[in-house]
Amino acid sequence: MAYRSLRDFLARLEAEGELVRIREPVSPHLEITEIVDRVVKSGGPALLFENTGTDFPLAINLFGSYRRMCLALGVESLDQIHDELMELLSFAPPGTLLDKLRMVPRYARLARYLPRIVSRGPCQEVVMDPPDLGRLPVMTCWPEDGGPFLTLPIIHTQDPETGIRNVGLYRMQVYDGRTTGMHWHPHKVSARHFRRYQERGERMPVAVALGGDPVYTYCATAPLPDGIDEYILAGFLRRRPVELVRCRTIPLHVPADADIVIEGYVDPQEPFRLEGPFGDHTGYYSLPDYFPVFHVTCITHRRDAVYPSTIVGIPPQEDAYLGKATERIFLAPIRKTLLPEMLDMHLPIEGVFHNLAIVKIRKEYPGHAHKVMHTILGAGQMMFTKLLIITDEGVDIQNLSELVAYGVERFEPARDVIFSEGPMDILDHACSRPGFGGKLAVDLSTKTADELRLAGGLPDAADIRGRPAPIDLQTLQQRLPEVRGLHFCVPSHRPFMAFVAIEKRRPGHARQVAESLLQMPELERTRILVILDEDVDVSDTAEAVWRFTNNIDAKRDSWIVPSRGPGLPSRLVFDATRKWPEEGFTRPWPHILTMTPEVIARIDALWPRLGLGPFVPSPSRKYLRAIRRRSAVVEP
Repeated sequence: MAYRSLRDFLARLEAEGELVRIREPVSPHLEITEIVDRVVKSGGPALLFENTGTDFPLAINLFGSYRRMCLALGVESLDQIHDELMELLSFAPPGTLLDKLRMVPRYARLARYLPRIVSRGPCQEVVMDPPDLGRLPVMTCWPEDGGPFLTLPIIHTQDPETGIRNVGLYRMQVYDGRTTGMHWHPHKVSARHFRRYQERGERMPVAVALGGDPVYTYCATAPLPDGIDEYILAGFLRRRPVELVRCRTIPLHVPADADIVIEGYVDPQEPFRLEGPFGDHTGYYSLPDYFPVFHVTCITHRRDAVYPSTIVGIPPQEDAYLGKATERIFLAPIRKTLLPEMLDMHLPIEGVFHNLAIVKIRKEYPGHAHKVMHTILGAGQMMFTKLLIITDEGVDIQNLSELVAYGVERFEPARDVIFSEGPMDILDHACSRPGFGGKLAVDLSTKTADELRLAGGLPDAADIRGRPAPIDLQTLQQRLPEVRGLHFCVPSHRPFMAFVAIEKRRPGHARQVAESLLQMPELERTRILVILDEDVDVSDTAEAVWRFTNNIDAKRDSWIVPSRGPGLPSRLVFDATRKWPEEGFTRPWPHILTMTPEVIARIDALWPRLGLGPFVPSPSRKYLRAIRRRSAVVEP
C-alpha cells in the first residue's frame, strides 16, 4: 500500500486506534523523550505532538509495534513480505530459450517498481527563506547529548564516478540554523561516497528528506547490497514506483511526496567537527568524535508538513521493530543468495541488532554449522555480530524458553564454542579497539558421529546426569559477600545459565568471583556463568541479557573452564562487568541512558493532561542507580 504523505499514514493510524494527538505544549528538549520512553516501553501508541513551539507538529513512535510496522509496510504480517520475495527470487538461472521467456514476467514485475522522475512535487510547495533548521522541532533526546539531533533523516548521496544513488539513515547533530554534523561510520556507503569526493577535491551534494511514505524511512535502514537502489525496494513494498523530484540547489533527487527536504553539501576540504555525545540504540551514550560538516543551502516543505522523529535508547524502543522488519524481510534474499540451508533467523531485541543473533539451519553434513557461522560473520552488516548461536531444525528459535530448553540438552562448551575476531559496530563500547573485537559462536546443532569423534568423544549435555543441590542468594552471600544478585535462567534444579551481580572492588575481581563460584558443588553443572555489575537487576532476564551482551568483548572477556571430572560439563564464563583502566582497558566507558529527575518530575505532573490514559512511571527510575554522576562517561 502506498501512502501519499506522512499525514496520510497518520490518518490510517488514527483510524486504527494507533495514534494519540497531544495538544498540550511539550518541549522537544528532553520532555518529548521522557513521554515517548514511557509510551513505547508500555506498548503504547504513535504520538502526534501538535504544540511543539514551532510551526510544525512532531510525529513519533510511528513504527513502535509489530502492528504499526505492518501498517507502515502495507501487510498483515512481516512474514508475508518474506514469502513474496521468496516467490519472486525462486528461479534457476535461465538456460534454454523457453527458460528465458519464462523469466520475462518476473523481470516485468520488478520493472514496475523502478523509481521515476517527475517535474514537481508537494515537498517543494513552500520554500523556507532563509533556510533555518531552528524552525524545525528538532529533539534533544537525552541529557548528555551534544545538542539537538535529526533522528529520522533520509539521506541521499551519489557516487561521483558511477552516479549510483545511496539512501541511508544517519543521525545529524544540529550545530546552528545552517550546519549539522554528518555521522557517517567508515563502513557506510555514504562514507565511501564522501571519500571519492575527497579524492577529487569536490564538494559533495547531500539531500535530506523527512517524512513522506513511511516505507522510505524503513528502506533507508535496510541492509541492501551495495549498488542496489533503495527506492526499488520501496517501490516493491508500496506496490507503486517512487516519484522523485530534482532538488532546487543541488543535482540530486528526493521523493516528491516527502514532508520536508533539506538540501546542502559537505566540503571534503573542511576540517571535521566534534559531534556527540548521543544517546544511542545500544542504550548507552556513543561518545564524541569528529565527523564531516553539512551546510544547508535550501529547505522546502509541504504546506501541511509533519516533522518525523524517533528516540533510541535502552530497549525496547521504536527502532527494535524496524530491526524486526529487516529480520523477516531479508531472510529471503539471504536464503536465496548465501545460505539456502537457513530456515529462520532471530535477532532478539535485547541484543540491539548486532550483539546477538540466532540462526536455525537444515544440517546436512559434519561441520555444516561452522560453514554457516563463517558465512554469516562475513556477510554485509551481519559481520558486526558479536554472539552467534546456530541450531538445527528441532527448535523454535523465536521462543527463547524453548531455545534454552533445547540448549540444556545439547550444549557442551569445550566442544561447541568457537572464538573469532573481526569488525564490530563502531558504537560497541566494550571493544579494546574501536570497531574491532572478539566474537563468539555456539554450535547447538545435533552432532554427527564424526563430529563427536573429532571432539574427543565429549557427550551431549543430555548424557550428564545428576542434580545440583539448591542454592539461594542468602547462602551465596555468606560465602561471597560481594555478591549482590543471583538468577538462574531455568529452574534451579537444572541451572543451565546463571547471572551473578557483584560489587566489583578491584581489578580482576570478576574473574576471581567466577573461579570461586565454579568450585561450589551447587554450581558444578551450571554451563554458562555471567558476572555483571551490582546495579544490574539480574532477576530481569531482558535487562541482564542487554547489559551482558553490550559489556563484553566476546574473546577478551570469556573463557572455557574444563570439566572437573567424569559426568560433569565444561563451563563457559563471561566477565560482563565494566572494565577498568587498571585491567588494561583504556577507552572511556559510557553511561547508560537515563532522564534527569527534574524532567521526570515535570512529566509526572503533566501526565494527566496528555490524554495517554493511566499513569506510566518513568523507565529511567530503574536505572538511576547506575548513574554515578551526570556525564556521558563513567568516571575511571
